Amino acid sequence: MAGPLQGVRVLDLTRILSGPYCTMMLGDMGADIIKVENPKGGDDTRGWGPPFLNGVSTYYISINRNKKSFTLNLKHGKGKEILTDLIRRSDVVAENFRPGTLDKLGFPWEEVQRINPRAILTSVSGFGHTGPRASEPGFDVVIQGEGGLMSITGEPDGPPTKVGASVADIVAGMLAAQGTILALYHREKTGKGQKVDISMLDGQVALLTYHANSFFATGATPPRRGNKHPSITPYETYQCADGHLNLGVGNDSLWQRFCDSVELGDLKDDPRFAVNSDRVKNRKALQELLDEFFAARKVAPTLELLKSAGIPCGPINDISQVFDEPQVLVRDMVVDMDVPEAGPTRLTGVPIKLSETPGAVETPPPSLGQHTEELLESLLGLDAPARQVLRDDGVI
Repeated sequence: MAGPLQGVRVLDLTRILSGPYCTMMLGDMGADIIKVENPKGGDDTRGWGPPFLNGVSTYYISINRNKKSFTLNLKHGKGKEILTDLIRRSDVVAENFRPGTLDKLGFPWEEVQRINPRAILTSVSGFGHTGPRASEPGFDVVIQGEGGLMSITGEPDGPPTKVGASVADIVAGMLAAQGTILALYHREKTGKGQKVDISMLDGQVALLTYHANSFFATGATPPRRGNKHPSITPYETYQCADGHLNLGVGNDSLWQRFCDSVELGDLKDDPRFAVNSDRVKNRKALQELLDEFFAARKVAPTLELLKSAGIPCGPINDISQVFDEPQVLVRDMVVDMDVPEAGPTRLTGVPIKLSETPGAVETPPPSLGQHTEELLESLLGLDAPARQVLRDDGVI
């Protein structure tokens, strides 16, 4: 069954992570993604590694499925003409250059609008296209720091710590996909395209949610708490005799059930811990008691006991364990794929499940320029001699 974006053509000028993640999400849902790459090397991530799989970057493989690769020299006059033709034939133009780069190439938003008034221009950048820092480059580790996330991540007595995944890039990519779909919905009603301006910094600020409102209400800067929640306890990681587990006692009824399930009735009846606000106020005393309790027990039987009582809890899985988890597998979050030049491998699946028009991983990440000839002929109507001239001139 076709995805909900079938018939939407996306001209993908993005590279690295935030932009390709956006266009991958759109491609998963059926959009036709034309990934425009420099003929000399293509997307930077094609060279990022190790690891490589038969010479193909696993980083590149991870975010470029469901796309067609089209090589084009955007600085060549003929390349600009072809880009103009592609914009005219596309519903969405996606880019994550530093602001101003597309303008210098001769394709500012006003020109994109002139070429195709129905086109949506989705732009992802470090700081957005407005404000005093719009022209600055944005890199994930820098934005995680500037957006406040690192200040609240890590142990209280340790250094600020970045999230293990490139969360500034990936969140920006998700927001860009959402913004693109919203713009497509608006176009259905009005016939007009618009510009979608996504800032990596904005995305990180948006993640602060209750941390931000704690600061707005009190004026106190939230500290690093390690794996502890600022407003709920016990809601954190505990060390057992043979490993760690996570426990999420999110309300008072769960607290009572937790105490009963592990035979800690004394704690349930202790007025210091009766309600969540008291438990947070007396967090240190409670932590000492629970640290001692969990340290004497093993992870597996403790989790089994807690789950049987309906207490939210779980192990700390490493990546290999994640991809052996039956729940992950039954939800099709691991997909087998044969990638050109790389060979058989696996990819993460589509996280958005739709009952009527589900997305899918249909095609593998393309080799550089794999679809250039096909698209020049089928989309732009260029015959073999014309295509050869472009190749001889270094346009493709």
